[in-house]
Amino acid sequence: MSTINSHQPVPFRPQLAALTLFGSALVAIGVFLSGFVMSEPAPYELLMVVQVAVWFLLGLKISRAVAPLLALLLTFNVGGMLSLTVMKDLGTGPMYLAVSTFLALTAVFFAAIIEERHQRLRLIFHAWVAAAIITALLGVLGYFQAFPGAEVFTRYDRAKGAFQDPNVFGPFLIAPTLYLMHGLLTGRLREAPFKVTGLLIITLGVFLSFSRAAWALFLFSTIALVLILLLKERTGAFRLKILLLSLTALVLLVVAVVIALQFEQVRNLFLDRTTLVKEYDAGPLGRFARHRIGFLMAMENPLGIGPMVFGQIFFEDEHNIWLKSLTTYGWIGFVSYVTMMVWTLAIGFRYLLRDRPWQPYLMIAWIVIIGHVIIGNVIDTDHWRHFYLLLGIVWGCGALEWRYQRALRRTVASPA
Repeated sequence: MSTINSHQPVPFRPQLAALTLFGSALVAIGVFLSGFVMSEPAPYELLMVVQVAVWFLLGLKISRAVAPLLALLLTFNVGGMLSLTVMKDLGTGPMYLAVSTFLALTAVFFAAIIEERHQRLRLIFHAWVAAAIITALLGVLGYFQAFPGAEVFTRYDRAKGAFQDPNVFGPFLIAPTLYLMHGLLTGRLREAPFKVTGLLIITLGVFLSFSRAAWALFLFSTIALVLILLLKERTGAFRLKILLLSLTALVLLVVAVVIALQFEQVRNLFLDRTTLVKEYDAGPLGRFARHRIGFLMAMENPLGIGPMVFGQIFFEDEHNIWLKSLTTYGWIGFVSYVTMMVWTLAIGFRYLLRDRPWQPYLMIAWIVIIGHVIIGNVIDTDHWRHFYLLLGIVWGCGALEWRYQRALRRTVASPA
């Protein structure tokens, strides 16, 4: 269904409308389930595998605007398949690449369904916010052991919610945080209490994850959101509103952190996590030394060394998405990944400030992707489900703009 208004009326078809509504609901459920991945395969995978297949079998199309994303992701995974040929023991390598291919298809799927109906963006973000609030609340309750068995939502005394790892749990919460912040800064005042409540729960979840990457991503993303809103909105009254609300939120955040630090457990772990260079970062085989050795190794292995092999050699994974691309997907995968990220960021930058219904969603996804590119230097984002959702959102919004401009040219070129 086209997202651009047509001069010719489209007849209403109840069956098609019901099918479209049901399909959109399934998309929202899929996004919601992405916040609950305590074991693999998770419910998210089970639903999305079926959903992606059914949507494309029923005629979901990949436009010329989305096709480059599909081509780059497929090339990326072909590089991974080639890396299997150099492995002595395949082990879990094929399964790892099967997951990579599945996640790549989810990115293309989200881009295609967003291009078909931009209204799905609102559903996607509402589902994401709901999942973030619930999983963050589980992480907070688990951290303070609020009920018997609550420790299942923590790991190494860090909140992880309904995730396997605090380092994935924290970054998952950032896009919903920005969405609530955007609504608070630009929305109606009567909706503020609900957004503030959700924001406090999610922010506390990010803090108690004690993920330095999540903290950095949170700080960068919130500052970027405020700066872009100040750049986009030119009226003095609106800018004053943004500045006042931002300062108020900052004060409340500082007060909340100060209160949290009164708990000895929180204070000790906070002081430990705020150490810039920890023992496992430095040293002859620390994280940064492994990065240097890994890049040198990758220069000698054009096809890569295979999935998970780096961790078998050094007893620690790459913790660097660029190195991960080289070791697991080879030179072909690395070039594809870099090209995809540059292209993705270019799409967002080009269309960031255009007044469109999908502009807020593009802005949020673009900011968070930039943040993921930055933290990718010290963490591996390869199999993060929400990262592929962000890719789909940016490319879907880019496809919407492409269709919009194409329809506009046709309208101008056609006779009155």
